[in-house]
Amino acid sequence: MQDYFKSMVSAEELAQLHYIPTLPEFVTWIEQKWAELPCLSDTVNTYSYKQVGEIVARKRAMLNALGLQKGDKVAILDNTTVEAVEMFLAVTSAGYVAINLPSQLPPQAVIGCCMKFGVKVLAAGKDFIETVKEAPCKVVAITECAEQMAPVATVDKNDAAAIFFTGGTTGAPKGAILPHRALMRGALNGCYAPGKQLGCHVYACVLPLSHVFGLICSTLSALYKGAEWVAAANVKETISKFPMIRPTYLVAVPGICEILLGLVKMYGKNFIGGRLGYIISGAANVPPKLIAEFDELGIGLFEGYGMTETANLTTGNIDVKERPTSVGKVYPEQELKVVDGELWVRGDNLFLGYYGEPEKTAEVMTPDGWLKTGDLVRFDEDGFMYIVGRIKNLIILSNGENVSPESIEEPFYKDPKLRDCLVKEVEVDGRGVIAIEIYPRIDDFGNTPWEEVEAYFHKLVDEVNATMPSTHQISKVTVRKEDFKRTGAMKVSRNQ
Repeated sequence: MQDYFKSMVSAEELAQLHYIPTLPEFVTWIEQKWAELPCLSDTVNTYSYKQVGEIVARKRAMLNALGLQKGDKVAILDNTTVEAVEMFLAVTSAGYVAINLPSQLPPQAVIGCCMKFGVKVLAAGKDFIETVKEAPCKVVAITECAEQMAPVATVDKNDAAAIFFTGGTTGAPKGAILPHRALMRGALNGCYAPGKQLGCHVYACVLPLSHVFGLICSTLSALYKGAEWVAAANVKETISKFPMIRPTYLVAVPGICEILLGLVKMYGKNFIGGRLGYIISGAANVPPKLIAEFDELGIGLFEGYGMTETANLTTGNIDVKERPTSVGKVYPEQELKVVDGELWVRGDNLFLGYYGEPEKTAEVMTPDGWLKTGDLVRFDEDGFMYIVGRIKNLIILSNGENVSPESIEEPFYKDPKLRDCLVKEVEVDGRGVIAIEIYPRIDDFGNTPWEEVEAYFHKLVDEVNATMPSTHQISKVTVRKEDFKRTGAMKVSRNQ
């Protein structure tokens, strides 16, 4: 299976893509490897890898001067900016632990996070520094640097490098501790894609750095490749600049892909710059129609699967046209097995545990190193994986049988006029039944009367019901005029 990814890359480039197990080694390597290439840009100023390396070294010196000890936590609060990337690289290459705080957190929540995680220093961007002065730690401007430069620290690949917020496999928000080895394995996995990869791409980073997908696949993988990374401090504003940025590579969630496709339909393909060849999408279901429509534009929309606890990238699918509902094959150096339908993962991409929550960690990690993902999966005869549900979402029928709502939703996504749907259990006349809410692609129906739109999807439900056992059939149908409530990753929230 691992040759699936390595065979995408030429032998010449593959020889350069060796595994670098720690951030200090990585920061040193990219500065030397890609020295004069453009590295970080805010669309006004662009800095080479050599320049970024020097700024990161000066930030390390600034942090060291604060009296921090190895393993101390440094929180970073900013939008998706050049300075936030530089600070993350400085913190982790100096041997400290970075915590990228979501920029939408209110000041009191930031203070609470600093207390919970024992943060010693908070590096805040210009839009945030005035609101977090009461934090129970040293607060510095994210732009702050020392005059001198400090060398990288010596760390072990198993040392903690960063903490990310996650719902985890049990649903409650927690702090997942990722070691250097996991971040770097995820970053390397993000380099495997068809065509030339090294020293030639422009990434527009439209995902927050507090999300593992934005930090690893959209940022560290870009730097691994010697790509130019362009900040999206304001996503809408950055997308409006795509004709100028002319990105070649994009890491996004399906919700952002839908927005881009709508803009292309309105303004033409040149609106996104004319060079975009790849989009890596994850964090939520990728509708087959979306894949097909980007393919018509000559853009490969590839999908995959991962979790914060697995450093983001566990499987990936380049063969989306043939298998549009699969999340692909397993990336190199990972083991996967299925236990009672649940996916278990083991490898150097795994997290260390949930901060301060050993009981929660023990619930998902076995003594011999397997992570119980909580995801229900199946594999086809060629080794492609399909997500069929989440254990925590299972509906327990009156006969005691467990039904995955995602498995019922799957056939509906094959219909091109459906944008999203949600299957859940509801009570009707005092008994539990399976219900579905459907959100259509409204534009596809033009001026069709709403009654006919509803009739279209009622007929679709009848067709799907005919393929299912009676216990799994849908009894109540709602066709929505408004979008679902969504999570920060643009997934349909199941709590609605």
